[in-house]
Amino acid sequence: MLKKSIPFIQNLSHDIEDEDRAAEYVADALPLIGEVVMCATALERSIGSFICEMITDRTDGPGLIVIQKLQFAGKLDLFKRLAEDFQLTFGQAAPGFPALITELLECARLRNLVVHAEWGSMNEEGFTFVRLKDSSSGLMQEYVQFSVESLEKVAERIVAANHRLSDFWEWHSECLGKHLRAIESAQSRPG
Repeated sequence: MLKKSIPFIQNLSHDIEDEDRAAEYVADALPLIGEVVMCATALERSIGSFICEMITDRTDGPGLIVIQKLQFAGKLDLFKRLAEDFQLTFGQAAPGFPALITELLECARLRNLVVHAEWGSMNEEGFTFVRLKDSSSGLMQEYVQFSVESLEKVAERIVAANHRLSDFWEWHSECLGKHLRAIESAQSRPG
């Protein structure tokens, strides 16, 4: 995805040269936009599920009470803190955990670009308005050039991040299982 910024003049406006072309592109991109949303929702649901499990494995209720009003960034921050605490408690670092968190943050950023883009504001080069950005040179209108291929890559990246999250959870479960087996073994020894 290419990015470009232009200075904000007086009114937020976008030069749309060929509205028919823009409408045609949006029609082609709409299923992929929906796919990005669905994949991101599944990723957020996975994070929420893991938070609930970390809070208590008996019921999701307490975890759902904690996360019910959190947005993705809040859930990710809570997940990160709980997972870091788990790693400290067990004295083991999860393989690739910092990279996983970085990737989850990037997936959230990409999802937000896609979801909050003003799809009716595409110009003749295929650039779509995504946000106003404050910079040292004043307000800038930021545009991203989404292509069908880039939207497919965003969806694939989010799915891959969800798989990496599942790998972390598998590691988490293995650590917990080893710990519980060690406790059971110690309790069953005569003594």
